[in-house]
Amino acid sequence: MAEFVMKDLVKQAGCEEDFYIESAATSTEEIGNEVYPPAKRKLAEHGIGCKGKTARQMTRKDYERFDLLIGMDTWNIRNMTRICGGDPEGKIQMLLDFTNRPGDVADPWYTGNFEATWRDVLEGCTCLLRFLSKK
Repeated sequence: MAEFVMKDLVKQAGCEEDFYIESAATSTEEIGNEVYPPAKRKLAEHGIGCKGKTARQMTRKDYERFDLLIGMDTWNIRNMTRICGGDPEGKIQMLLDFTNRPGDVADPWYTGNFEATWRDVLEGCTCLLRFLSKK
């Protein structure tokens, strides 16, 4: 969800050309699968599409390719750091750490509460964009 929320926010801000946004899985369970149907529906409720997206595995090369690597929760951060072989440049950050309430994004995989996840992701991406716009 965060990939498409962030893409939508940068489009609304008129700064799409300044960003390359792409998500990747830190585990292998969903590799090759499309966006989870309830997540698709939640995005669609807000006029955001995700057509054509399939899950890919994060790789060590992503650390070189991207300026910032954003995880949704502590488990993601742990896996991202392992996959990348560490974080010597401090590129790996948690999304809600850019807000006034750091912590894990609500995980709908376990709770089924996609509304809570939507709120967390929207707030996190909004604050992240604000942070990046100041740089």
